[in-house]
Amino acid sequence: MDELMRQRRVYGTDHDDPRPGPRPGHDYRELVGGPLDGLLLDVTGWGDAELRDGVGLVTEIGAYGPGGRAEYGPRSPDSHQWDWRGDVR
Repeated sequence: MDELMRQRRVYGTDHDDPRPGPRPGHDYRELVGGPLDGLLLDVTGWGDAELRDGVGLVTEIGAYGPGGRAEYGPRSPDSHQWDWRGDVR
């Protein structure tokens, strides 16, 4: 894991977490665009279908405020970058 990845924050970690970055032995995807741009998503243990389809992540800072979700999915089948697809309720 390079230095840049170690400095990134993982989706779902608390803002006051003393170690908000990635952990050794975990698998991550970089979220690109939208309200969660730049965060890492821990996909350790996810199945092929989940990795292929993407996910809706709960966020307060999307278009629908608290309770809304930001949808992200893989840029390409083997990409470690997941692009924002839009916000949903």
